[in-house]
Amino acid sequence: MNTISNWNQIPDFEDEEEEATFWLENELDGRLMAGSIHQPDSRESTTITLRFDPRMLSRIKRIARSRFLNYQSMMKQWLAERLEEEIRKQ
Repeated sequence: MNTISNWNQIPDFEDEEEEATFWLENELDGRLMAGSIHQPDSRESTTITLRFDPRMLSRIKRIARSRFLNYQSMMKQWLAERLEEEIRKQ
């Protein structure tokens, strides 16, 4: 398995089949993914505290690791997506 460490190593694909074949033989470096996550200014965010069942938090962290994401960033992404969905419903 080849590890992609630079976005320029990913070619343009003609179709989904070509892309699927490429990803069978290649994977993204975790640092590349982590570096692509938007890190907002501290002025742009507010810290809050949430309490989670330990088992639920473990499951969330496991999903995030499998996607090479920070679990907190993934949870913020989920919340943002759900918020947009709720706004569209109104």
